[in-house]
Amino acid sequence: MDSAWDGMAMVGRIARAHGNRGQVIVNPETDFPEERFKPGSVVYRRKGDRIEPLKITAARFHRGRPIIALDGVDTMDAAEALAGAELRIDAEMLHPLPPGSFYQHDLVGCAVETSEGIAVGHVTSVEGSGAGSRLVVQGSASGEILIPLAEEIVVGVHLARRTIVIQPLDGLLDLNLARRQRF
Repeated sequence: MDSAWDGMAMVGRIARAHGNRGQVIVNPETDFPEERFKPGSVVYRRKGDRIEPLKITAARFHRGRPIIALDGVDTMDAAEALAGAELRIDAEMLHPLPPGSFYQHDLVGCAVETSEGIAVGHVTSVEGSGAGSRLVVQGSASGEILIPLAEEIVVGVHLARRTIVIQPLDGLLDLNLARRQRF
């Protein structure tokens, strides 16, 4: 079951209930929120060891976040029970991206190495969006490392090989180490 869930793409997370009719506010994790959260769309959540479909019956946007109604969720209590749930879609539903662009979930699990071939670690997640995105890398000996997703630093992404090549600015990898030692 985990492989099915892991093979899906996260498009948002339910923040909290909205109103008393079962609607929820979603923190979107997609570049296409209007499409992902339109009435008639289906998103999935994990409930225990099952993957449960949730059909969107109504949607509107407020300050960039979708407020959606879900089929079968019609009370505040039912909506509150969904708070924190990840919403995912089948990976086949994703739009092809232009060259040089990648979905965040495609980067998770990739090995990171410098352009000199020195292993840095593996990507455990991607934080932020757009120009403020950064790779969260679990370093083999140095713990968690944050690497900005900037063209001058990330010089190669090879999804077929599951490898990301970086040219770290002077001190970048040391900065992450120094940050950990302060705390």
